[in-house]
Amino acid sequence: MTPGDNGASTPEDDDPFGYLYADGQARGAQPPSGGYGYPNSVSRVRAVGERTYGGQQAQYGQTVPQQQGAYGQPNAHYQAPETLPGGAPTTQQPLPTARGAGGRGRGPNTKGLLIGAVAVVAAVVIGISVAMINGNSDDGKKGNQADASPTQSQSASPKPSSTSSVSSSGELPKIDAKALRLEGGTTTASEFKGAKADGGVYVTGFNQVGAKVTWTVDGIEKAGSYRLYVQYGVPGTDADATLLINGKANTQPLNMKNFGGTPAGDWEQGWKNTWANVNLTKGTNTIEIACNQGNQCNAVLDQLWLTGKNG
Repeated sequence: MTPGDNGASTPEDDDPFGYLYADGQARGAQPPSGGYGYPNSVSRVRAVGERTYGGQQAQYGQTVPQQQGAYGQPNAHYQAPETLPGGAPTTQQPLPTARGAGGRGRGPNTKGLLIGAVAVVAAVVIGISVAMINGNSDDGKKGNQADASPTQSQSASPKPSSTSSVSSSGELPKIDAKALRLEGGTTTASEFKGAKADGGVYVTGFNQVGAKVTWTVDGIEKAGSYRLYVQYGVPGTDADATLLINGKANTQPLNMKNFGGTPAGDWEQGWKNTWANVNLTKGTNTIEIACNQGNQCNAVLDQLWLTGKNG
């Protein structure tokens, strides 16, 4: 087989770029005009690159001059999307406007937002004011009322017990007068020096009818006669009181004389002691010293204690 010209090329031998080569040009290849390759070649593909620019049709390989339009003027070669079938609307839609803006687009309703913010701040301020008023009201109520419960800086001192008991060894009890049950205006003081009670505290206010102190004694093992001692003070004058055992008054008053003749008005030198026989029952007994009608009660009471009859 020898090379030669086989005549017109068949579709499968078409070279779409034959016009670019010397042998293709010698065989009559032309640039594409609707198809590719040699004359009368079969167009097996759809032509591409076609687009309408201002009513002109550009073919593949051809250049359409670009017209420069003035700024803001439409370009003759540009076809807006809205001019195409199914494109965007051709009329410009107005932007939403705020209510009451008269058709002018003003964006968010800043006036409404400002009013809302002011309302929130006002609500917070009112809430704080109410809380402060309530707090001050509570403080005022607390300030007008005494707080009976102890605080960290206050300690609730236990109320003195007016009850004493015989010890396990049988020793009879002794008590400071300030621990007795005080009635009828009696109270405690420590103005006059020399009292033997703890802290130098004694019972005063006894110099009035109705004044009374009570001592409860537990654990008396045997009924019988006992001796009650009383440490007292007088201002250089004699005094006495009514002595009651288990509610029954002794026939003789409790004698609180100015033994030793202390000068009148000298309370610090007027501390004395006296005693009286008392009949106690087995178990619990109450001992009362009272200022009744007919008594001379200008005295203060320091201590009380019991002994046997011969103690």
